[in-house]
Amino acid sequence: MDATTLGAVLACVGVVSGSVVAYIGKRGETGLSRFNSVTDQVQEELIRKTAELAAVQAELDVLRKQRHDDLIRITHLEIEIIRLGGNPAP
Repeated sequence: MDATTLGAVLACVGVVSGSVVAYIGKRGETGLSRFNSVTDQVQEELIRKTAELAAVQAELDVLRKQRHDDLIRITHLEIEIIRLGGNPAP
């Protein structure tokens, strides 16, 4: 095999290997961009759920305070019933 043929074969091998590297690199880039997209979606969902949880927690705190106030009012009314000579309902 003379030098010209060897040079042509090496050039073809170089082109093919370069193409394979570019193909694999592009697949990796596409996979990475898909992974980043999924990660972004998960982070956005986490932010939404955290905000929803904070809103529900605030509403629950309001309801707990209201229940506490209602129990105090019920107790005061039962005391008033007893003071007036009545029998509070069980």
